[in-house]
Amino acid sequence: MSLRLAARLQSSLPSLTRAVVNKAAQRPVPPPRGNITSPQDFLKAIGRSAENKLSPESWEQLWHTDGFQLKKAGLGVSERRYILWSMEKFRQGLDPAEFAHEAKPEKKIRGRGPAVQNGKRLRSRRR
Repeated sequence: MSLRLAARLQSSLPSLTRAVVNKAAQRPVPPPRGNITSPQDFLKAIGRSAENKLSPESWEQLWHTDGFQLKKAGLGVSERRYILWSMEKFRQGLDPAEFAHEAKPEKKIRGRGPAVQNGKRLRSRRR
């Protein structure tokens, strides 16, 4: 009796974990256009040396790649996000020359700025 009750409760409660589903495989594959005819051409066009970090074998394989597969390939978070963002922009019909941009440079000063500005040591503002 308790097994039936447990099974009924389990089926009525939502799962607390995400299902691992490749949503990229469900999205339409855009046709190659312009001078972009291969995955390597696309990765060169978006810049940030993405062609060295990722090497898909076919056009369909590139467009069925999701974030989990990019993570397995050893790409960092910002690299994965940029590649997936660029793929979506290309799907929407934009040319990589319009949306591709360089990475933001690293900060040279840590924190909220230097402790000394204009020859005065900064402290909390007191009146």
